[in-house]
Amino acid sequence: MTKGRYVVRVAVTRAEVRRAQRLRHLCFRGGPGVDADRFDDLCEHVVIERARDGRAVACFRVMHMASAREAGRGYAGAQYDLRGWAGQAGPVSELGRFCLHPQVMDADVLRVAWGALARIAVDRGVRVLFGCSSFEGVDIAPHAAALVALREKYLGPTDLRPGVMAREVVHLADVAGTPAMAGMPPLLRSYLGMGGWVGDHLVVDRDLGSLHVFTALDLAVIPARRAQALMALAE
Repeated sequence: MTKGRYVVRVAVTRAEVRRAQRLRHLCFRGGPGVDADRFDDLCEHVVIERARDGRAVACFRVMHMASAREAGRGYAGAQYDLRGWAGQAGPVSELGRFCLHPQVMDADVLRVAWGALARIAVDRGVRVLFGCSSFEGVDIAPHAAALVALREKYLGPTDLRPGVMAREVVHLADVAGTPAMAGMPPLLRSYLGMGGWVGDHLVVDRDLGSLHVFTALDLAVIPARRAQALMALAE
């Protein structure tokens, strides 16, 4: 779809997927290269490009699952124990590897991305969107205020929070500081603004140089005005 200055494309060919993987490498690892893993072949890859010159400015991947019982086969399932998710209504979709080109500062890109996700959710009948939201770096200190805000306001239901599986984790209960939203990553802030919630611990990902927090959004709880705005973006 085309929205203003941007075009959203689903990658179909191997070359188009490679394009997304190169942008991911630039954003997550820095410099030229290809960021690829075993989950890529199971996902739908979406690229947002600038209409005037075709430059890729953002990308993400989505893994679709018929029910929450399948959540363990995705990237999040390799980081978190998701057995408690078995009773969640489906279909569900995992959003992953979301990234914005480091030289692009236009907030409209994130809005266009959510419009694309809204269209995908409607087309697929998605009930719940989930994944791992990332904080840059593996040092807790710069993110302490945002992490405390997550703990105090946005923890998910106890029975749905994922269990610990990764070797290196940080429990939000152990983070000290004064809560503040200022340092919240834009994608995570969007999740939370629509009624999303997070798990109670971070996974330290030294390969990507980031901290991940499990994030979930039941599409049925999105406030009516936000839902209407999303559907307008999806048209």
